[in-house]
This record gives sequence, structure tokens and C-alpha cells, in this order.
Amino acid sequence: MRLAQRAELVAAELERAFPDPQVPLKHRDAFTLLVAVMLSARCTDARVNTVTPALFKVAGTPQAMAAMEPQELRPFIATCGLADSKALHLVQTARILTERYGGQVPASFEELEALPGVGHKTASVVMNQAFGFPAFPVDTHIFRLAHRWSLSNGNTVQRVETDLKRLYPQAMWGKLHLRFILWGRSFCPARGCTPLCAICSQLLR
Repeated sequence: MRLAQRAELVAAELERAFPDPQVPLKHRDAFTLLVAVMLSARCTDARVNTVTPALFKVAGTPQAMAAMEPQELRPFIATCGLADSKALHLVQTARILTERYGGQVPASFEELEALPGVGHKTASVVMNQAFGFPAFPVDTHIFRLAHRWSLSNGNTVQRVETDLKRLYPQAMWGKLHLRFILWGRSFCPARGCTPLCAICSQLLR
């Protein structure tokens, strides 16, 4: 099967399974989305969603979070892993947003990636989901499935992202990114499908 056909089959099956995918991280605006994505590093979305309600009650705006010290923030996120560095980065980021951007999350990759603890994937999620900018954030699920389905043979996240962007039109990137993640969690785990999932059964014959 040609690469274009593989890509089309994958997109069709993912859309069939998840016609209206939603961001799995609970948030209410660009700032709370940014915080949730920062917390999700090396942590499950489910765990993040258990800690953010209490966190956002006391620090749901850049101004409120900027007024806290990292040690005050840490107990709210202790179960997310890397709590010390995450608390420091969150407070530093909140202060930059307050002092430099008037309490607003900047809508540019360059400015987002300059914030403490914000990498390209985090910036891509915020740019796409908060501001509607075309982006295709690649996480471990997407990296794994892109290889399993022979959509990319890139050995870096950046290469896989580039390959997937070439295969699919910009208008699909946001929802397709979410569909890949949901499929990986629901049907196609890291250790493989037994029996093969609906996509693997067609591509891995």
C-alpha cells in the first residue's frame, strides 16, 4: 500500500472512531491550558486533571500564580512528578506573563517557547487548541503510532512532526493530533494490540 493510501486509511479510521475529539486536559482559557500542558510532562492527563481543580481555585490566573512562591505551589502539584521544577517554572512563567504580556498568553511559537518550562510540543498544543493556529504536536503516542503504521521513520519527534505535516493538510492537524492520542490510549497500546486494532489489522498484514 502506498504511503498516501496508508495515511488516508489512518485518517478515515481515526475520524470514524473519534468524530469530535476534545482536549483531554481540563482547562478554561489559554493560561489554564498552558499550565495543564506544562504539568503533563512525564505525567498522565488523568493525573493532571485531578490536581488542577484545586490549583486553579487559588492560582487560576497569571496574576494569582505570580503572587505565589514555588514552595507554596508545590503541594498542589506534588503528585504530578518533577514537582519542584514544575512549580518553579510555573511561577516564573506566570510572572513573565504578568509583567511582560499584561497577564495574557502570547500567541506565537517564539514567545511561548521562550517561557520557562515550555518546549515546542507544549507551545504547539497551546497555539493550536487555544488560538487555532495550525500545529501538529507529537507526543509519545503519536511518535509510536506513526512508526507502527509506517507513516514516518524519523528517529526524532521533530522529524515525525515534519513527516505527518507533509502527509496531511493543515486543516486536519488539530483534530488529527487528538485522534492519534485517543486511539493510542484506547486501542493500540505500546506493547501492541491483541488482537490487532482496526488500523493495524489492515496495515500490518
